[in-house]
Amino acid sequence: MLRQYRSTGDLEILGALYEPYMVLVYGVCYKYLQDEAKSQDAVMQVFEELITKLRVHEVSHFKSWLHTLARNTCLMQLRKESKNLMLSIEEEIYTQEDGLDFPISDDRSESEEQEARLTLMESCLSELRQEQETCVRLFYLEQRCYKEIADITGYDILKVKSHIQNGKRNLKICMERKDND
Repeated sequence: MLRQYRSTGDLEILGALYEPYMVLVYGVCYKYLQDEAKSQDAVMQVFEELITKLRVHEVSHFKSWLHTLARNTCLMQLRKESKNLMLSIEEEIYTQEDGLDFPISDDRSESEEQEARLTLMESCLSELRQEQETCVRLFYLEQRCYKEIADITGYDILKVKSHIQNGKRNLKICMERKDND
């Protein structure tokens, strides 16, 4: 059936080939996505990918190749979703277990409070040592990983981690000091 689909491009043949594996693909997708609707959508997305990929790739073990394709499809979807979830440095700093609490106690609205915290944070960021500021900005605001930051800055990964940790601590101290003034 695989060779027949490659030569004809007939979607009915591909559908007949894929149908027995749909439960397997759904199971793989559900394992990664942990959501029924997303997993069902991923099963259909895998089929759509098969339309083009099977015409290009020579596949000798369809079941294992399909499993890998389903897994990669789910991982790409998770990666895409995680990029859409913006984690602000402000949230990261305020929710750490280190107990940073930065209340603004006057009667301003929530958005004004957030704007004040962001302004204060920006002010304190600029007071950090250059390497700490750079690493903190890249890690929290641009959501870069340690390796990317090391590549961008030229620091080794241990230095990057150290600059982020020290920068975050110094940022917290600065914000608390300015809040108390």
